[in-house]
Amino acid sequence: MAAVAPNLEQTIEINPLGPAIGAEISNVDLTQPLTPEQFFSIHQAWMKHQVLFFRDQDLSLEQHIVFARQFGDLHIHPNVPSHPDYPEVLVIHADENSKRVAGHGWHTDVSCDLSPPAGSILRLTQTPEHGGGDTLFASMYAAFDALSDHWQQFLSGLTAVHESAHVHGRHHGQAEQHTFGAAEHPVIRTHPETGRKGIYVNSVFTTRISGMKANESRSTLDFLYRHMEHVDFQCRFRWQPHSIAMWDNRCVQHHAAWDYFPEVRHGYRVTLAGDAPF
Repeated sequence: MAAVAPNLEQTIEINPLGPAIGAEISNVDLTQPLTPEQFFSIHQAWMKHQVLFFRDQDLSLEQHIVFARQFGDLHIHPNVPSHPDYPEVLVIHADENSKRVAGHGWHTDVSCDLSPPAGSILRLTQTPEHGGGDTLFASMYAAFDALSDHWQQFLSGLTAVHESAHVHGRHHGQAEQHTFGAAEHPVIRTHPETGRKGIYVNSVFTTRISGMKANESRSTLDFLYRHMEHVDFQCRFRWQPHSIAMWDNRCVQHHAAWDYFPEVRHGYRVTLAGDAPF
């Protein structure tokens, strides 16, 4: 959808959560197609705040898909099983039988793809009865900006390998029976819409920095992972039923807390297709 300057009579409310990242959006009903003015406001807020939050949005799966498609083509996950009736939808579920949960550990979604997703839109329909299950988001813009000029220049000439067999192999029998994604991306990525630079390595998919010895790569990655987790770069979202989080996968990392076992956390994610990082 093309961006159109907003009509002031139809403006939504945008409440930033902090200086680095995050804003809560209200005065909009996502069960209905967005007007051009609403799309413009939400898209501009998304580019500025990197992750947006919406409350009390009781969408059907069809409405969830329609909302996402207004922002671009949809991504089909190459390795994780999707909803049986909607291949665009991933079911996010954890309960007393879970051995692991989706989103645990700081990461960027599916960075092992040659063209990783541009964004993700997650809606929870059930949250843990006694609290917990928050999602933390970190701005990779802020993390990059906080580095010294020396580190920024050093990292800007590097690429890193992202792999998925060790992550997604559990969804298949023998790893050798399935082809898992692997890709090499810049360590510092330029956002294709804003032009801003951000760190683009993560502890889930990134396995090594190209052209370095193993100990050099490990030391550099460990430094970056510790740096990126600094609280100054973060916001934290406390879920309620029918809340939505919409994050920009090109400049944001997230981590879903698993502090609610054995209680239930359930929802659905639709993901936007992206392009090759540069």
